Amino acid sequence: MEVSSSSNSPSTSTSSTSTDPNRNTHELQQMSKQKGGLITLPFIIANEAFEKVASYGLLPNMILYLMKDYHMTIPTGTSVLSIWSGVTNFTPIIGAFFSDSYLGRFWTITFGSIASLLGMTLLWFTAVFPQTKPPHCELFSKDCKSSTAAQLSLLFSSFILMSIGAGGIRACSISFGADQLHKKDNQSYDRLLQNFFNWYYASAGISVVLALTVIVYIQDRFGWKVGFGVPAILMFISAASFIFASSYYIKVNANKSLFSGFAHVIVASVKNKHFVLPPKDEDGCYHHYKDSILTVPSQKLRFLNKACMITDHDKDLNPNGSASNPWTLCTVDQVEEFKCLLKVMPIWSSGIMLGVALSQSTLPILQANSMDRHITSKFQIPAGSFGTFVVVSLAIWVGIYDRLLLPLLVKLTGRPYGLSFKERMGIGLVFSILSLATSAIVEGIRRKTAIREGLSGNPQGIVHMSAMWLIPQNCLLGLAEAFNAIGQTEFYYSECPKSMGSIATSLNGLCSAVGSLIVGLLINIVDDITKKGGRNSWVSNNINNGHYDYYYWLLTILSSINLVYFLVCCWAYGPTAEERLLPSKEVEEEENQEELKELKEKEEERQELIKSQTLQNMMSSG
Repeated sequence: MEVSSSSNSPSTSTSSTSTDPNRNTHELQQMSKQKGGLITLPFIIANEAFEKVASYGLLPNMILYLMKDYHMTIPTGTSVLSIWSGVTNFTPIIGAFFSDSYLGRFWTITFGSIASLLGMTLLWFTAVFPQTKPPHCELFSKDCKSSTAAQLSLLFSSFILMSIGAGGIRACSISFGADQLHKKDNQSYDRLLQNFFNWYYASAGISVVLALTVIVYIQDRFGWKVGFGVPAILMFISAASFIFASSYYIKVNANKSLFSGFAHVIVASVKNKHFVLPPKDEDGCYHHYKDSILTVPSQKLRFLNKACMITDHDKDLNPNGSASNPWTLCTVDQVEEFKCLLKVMPIWSSGIMLGVALSQSTLPILQANSMDRHITSKFQIPAGSFGTFVVVSLAIWVGIYDRLLLPLLVKLTGRPYGLSFKERMGIGLVFSILSLATSAIVEGIRRKTAIREGLSGNPQGIVHMSAMWLIPQNCLLGLAEAFNAIGQTEFYYSECPKSMGSIATSLNGLCSAVGSLIVGLLINIVDDITKKGGRNSWVSNNINNGHYDYYYWLLTILSSINLVYFLVCCWAYGPTAEERLLPSKEVEEEENQEELKELKEKEEERQELIKSQTLQNMMSSG
């Protein structure tokens, strides 16, 4: 692309500092003459499917492994798993950055697959070799020895490697698959791409369900050696199948990342802070793309405008018109993209409490483990499989809403999205509050039943109460995700420029990551405060002596406060793009045609985004 930029001299059209967006397309067309195509897709889909079955099958029962084999307390084990989950949700953002900026998608997935395989192999070693963990003892016994630094280092190294691997694979797989179908003379590209997305989402969704059921059942039935060995074998198949087809792939070189562009804006605005901004409507003083409609930055967050302000034409620009240093001069587009990101952050932050609610997966497992899980006289649901109800309720509701309710709501409201993004986010937060309140009520009943049956001193005893009472709270949590998380992603996608589409899905992963880290911090704070004076901690190692119901009520109160915060953020944000395009008597219909056309195009792209976010949320639920 080209830019037009000047200060005191006539406008000059030259090459932009930004990489030509047609560059990757040209590369794809050249390479696709001989490589890529449908033959590569089974290897890519299999790689991610096996990785998901392997990795998501490990987390549900991990709290039991840490307690029984590493003698961790419930607060400590929950903190460890929350941090691991948070890091795993954050690494795809880092993986996307390295893929776009340095490695390219193929090598990012390859390194990720190898890292995951090494991590799962190390975890399997901890189950096979007794020297890797402290001597066996009865659960909750005071004579249990703590793990050594070396033993914990091996365990945590396996977690870190699996997180790194997940970041490499999940950040790039779907985009890498799309690369393989990009042929210049491919008239059916859109249809093939749609089919690929459908198969990708279907296989990934099935993988998550298999992980939460089959892998968890294997761990319960055959123990940790087999339960960790099977995921390691699946991960080996995943890595081997992907690398085997290496010579058939289209491999696009790395390009500049949007994240690095944000860093340029921050640094450039700080470096140029001593300069005075020109009058707000003065053109020709800012660095911008030649064909861009953005030639002057907006007046909101004006201090960032200094990042794209040309102060010295000869010093700031190369002879060809590109910025001599991207860390001191950016384009108007880069500045406006970063402003858009900052603008949505308050509403984004309101989703963190939903991430906190979703990160309570270890506590329901402990509850289920102490309840009657039988559905027949001989078969009982594994404690780690109850999270499947979150996944199933989310998927079912998305299908019902999108196919049945949405057309009706469009007719009733006259809006192409039915319920607005803000309305859906708010409804999701209400469902999360109801889920936490239900959890508190059920746990209160379970605890009273355990005490009445004389199990207050026996945390491993089974309470005569059906674990099916845990299903409603899981279903409500699935509805919370279906409304809030997906609505939030659509909100980002609608409000931000199209070039920031990848950011829309990244922000939800970041919400989950921050929520997991907060859980790890919060449960330790609650433990330290509530056990003062010799009292039993709310989150005691003995689930029957503790008060996990109080802990759930605390989360319910915090989530209610967060709902109020969300409403304030919505009010401060003002109308969204969809709300600005509502029919109005003051605005002639023809004046809105272009915007309505653009909104219709975004609605089509939204359908794919819903599938992507549904899958992402199914994984965070797992």
